[in-house]
Amino acid sequence: MPIPALLEALLRAHGPAGHEHLAFDVVREAVGDVAEIESDPVGNLVARRAGEGPLLALIAHLDVIGLAVAHIPDDALIAVHKLGGSRPSVSYGQRVEIRTKSGSVDGVIARKVKDDEKVEWEQLYVDIGARDAKEARALVEPGDPMVLVGPPLELAGGRITSRGLDDRAGVYVALETLRRLDGANVAVVATAQEELGADGARAAVHRLRPDVAIAIDVTYATDVGADSPSAGGHHVLGGGPAIFRGPAVNPRVLELLLDAVREEGIDHTVEVGAKTYTDADVTFASREGIATGLVSIPLRNMHSPIEIVQLDDLESCIRLLVAFARKLEPGASYAR
Repeated sequence: MPIPALLEALLRAHGPAGHEHLAFDVVREAVGDVAEIESDPVGNLVARRAGEGPLLALIAHLDVIGLAVAHIPDDALIAVHKLGGSRPSVSYGQRVEIRTKSGSVDGVIARKVKDDEKVEWEQLYVDIGARDAKEARALVEPGDPMVLVGPPLELAGGRITSRGLDDRAGVYVALETLRRLDGANVAVVATAQEELGADGARAAVHRLRPDVAIAIDVTYATDVGADSPSAGGHHVLGGGPAIFRGPAVNPRVLELLLDAVREEGIDHTVEVGAKTYTDADVTFASREGIATGLVSIPLRNMHSPIEIVQLDDLESCIRLLVAFARKLEPGASYAR
């Protein structure tokens, strides 16, 4: 199954936490013909399509996990710091793309000890091929962001692998939903810095003041043994969207989401937990409270350059959100 052009563009775009602007152009090109687009000082990008009815915000974080140049020592072997939940065991041996003011610089993540020792961040460095510190410092500067190289690739069974599916897949779902909701009052909030604690969503929702919000993210697929269904339910590739039930989710929003999947005949699962660990956790308590839901895409190999999703699940999420949006009524109460 071919990768949709918009999804591929999102996955190939740079933009780790704090540097989301490096992916702004992809969003602008995708919906700039149907929505008004603006950014804010935090790094959020909001695409709003004015229409009838209550304002629905579709929230998906635009940032991905990454690294940044921390120090360029005399030996030119670059030290890094993390932008999100990068793991040393996953990062070692990977290629990286460093974004500088002059363009992109390629490198590899190597280590200073033998391979039979446990991998720790303190052992790792980025080698860009520079012969000495002078050459390295002419190419990169402290703070330059980098991401692992992992371009999208089609797999068997309608599945794809790529870096950044967390959460560029969610951004894709949100943008496609907006395009299909002709006449609706809807905004896509492509948030900043979710991987660092959801401060972007906190600022964006406070400013936008939607009537209803749906966060769109990924969740751990539990069909490969790495994660246990006992933690929050059993979610599999091809099983459709995971709809969250927990304290952050408004009961009426949850009811409407479940009504929508049943009426549309969409396969789905229910995810549970005390916290969502997504933008939903700051959205629901914004201002006087926002009626919030969470829809997630099952994903394997979270926070790695080989994340995997099934494309059918993305389409199912879009169908669910379109159906849900059409159920919203002016003046409806979401008080608990």
